[in-house]
Amino acid sequence: MNADSLLTQVEQLFTLLDSRKVDYVLVGGIALLTYVEGRNTQDIDLIMALPSLTKLPEIKIENQDMYFARGKFGELQIDILLTKNPLFAKVEKNYTTTKQFMDREIRCATVEGLLLLKLFALPSLYRQGSFERVGIYENDIATLMYAFNPKMEPLFAELKKHLNETDMIEARKIIADAETRIQRFRKANK
Repeated sequence: MNADSLLTQVEQLFTLLDSRKVDYVLVGGIALLTYVEGRNTQDIDLIMALPSLTKLPEIKIENQDMYFARGKFGELQIDILLTKNPLFAKVEKNYTTTKQFMDREIRCATVEGLLLLKLFALPSLYRQGSFERVGIYENDIATLMYAFNPKMEPLFAELKKHLNETDMIEARKIIADAETRIQRFRKANK
């Protein structure tokens, strides 16, 4: 799908969500684009409650488990993070803001919310051997950290409620690596 077609279908999806009064939070690559430039994406990621899916028969669900659903809206792939997951519910409740996207305002994850979701997902992506997605997520994290310099300790405190000790150690290593890259970049560009 080309960029124009992607944006057209995203706009149609937002119109549908609004007309059905579905609560959602934009997360993932398109949400990242509301904060920084240069992120390519071919899908849309939303946090949503499971009952909301019944209001949207236009989304053809391809697979679903307790915390995730994946479907299609026309050619647009939609990944839905279900609020049954305590972290997704926490981001939906406490880590959102309103952002301008195209010709509308949408509810979007904050920088901190995006970081929580990326750090939560990365240990699993490592275990799955998903090298391409690991690289994208790590770059997303470093880009957000570079652009916004968020306080990481409160995010680690939240993540600790949702990750095991091994995954927390990995999350801290990921952040330390990103901080090293950022410092190296800043030194080179003084």
